[in-house]
Amino acid sequence: MRIDILTLFPNICNSVMSESVIGRARQSGKVEINCIDIRNYTLDKHRRVDDKPYGGGMGMIMSAQPIYDCFQSLCAEIGKKPHLVYLTPQGKTLTQSRVKELAELDNLALLCGHYEGVDERVIEELEPEEISVGDYVLTGGELPALILADAVSRLLPGVLSADECFEQESHYDSLLEYPQYTHPAEWMGREVPEVLLSGHHANIDKWRREKSLERTFLRRGDMLENAQLTDEDKSILSKLKKE
Repeated sequence: MRIDILTLFPNICNSVMSESVIGRARQSGKVEINCIDIRNYTLDKHRRVDDKPYGGGMGMIMSAQPIYDCFQSLCAEIGKKPHLVYLTPQGKTLTQSRVKELAELDNLALLCGHYEGVDERVIEELEPEEISVGDYVLTGGELPALILADAVSRLLPGVLSADECFEQESHYDSLLEYPQYTHPAEWMGREVPEVLLSGHHANIDKWRREKSLERTFLRRGDMLENAQLTDEDKSILSKLKKE
């Protein structure tokens, strides 16, 4: 998969995407991530990419021309139009299910806004999918783009050691993950649940499923509406509701 991040701060994005799991995946060719400087496409002799908003107001607005030309150059390089995502607080909230869908694509382009946003006309012209990473505002779209790139990349074949690394995580199947423990078996008087020390894999799987359902019920009950529940799961939830 190829992911292109269109940004005014390519060094920041490239630095983050060069570390840890994603950095190793880039080096091994399991994912291609490019950080493209929108400023390189401005026609302004001073390399300006923003201007004051019409109608007055605080801050600056990113101009349409550099963004448009940057994306068109990317399309020409790839030979087709990649799926474009504009990271904005006005978009639909990112979910794990959408991440899984995006991970099936061959090419993904992420547009990072900055300042007070971008000229609406380039949004109308390019018609990107608009995605938000939460109901809050940041200084730019770089952090949201990095979140999305990370979330998508880790689902690609070979990026993690095994599919189980993400298939049992929070949100993957609309459930929160069960509690996790590591050595030592006792810490500050708190012991690891005995079932996890038993070596009985069936009992461990059952315990983990129950704890996953319990944690989701107590912390994010809204997620259960989209979860695929067995009759046994429903029985566990029924008992929790009565407690």
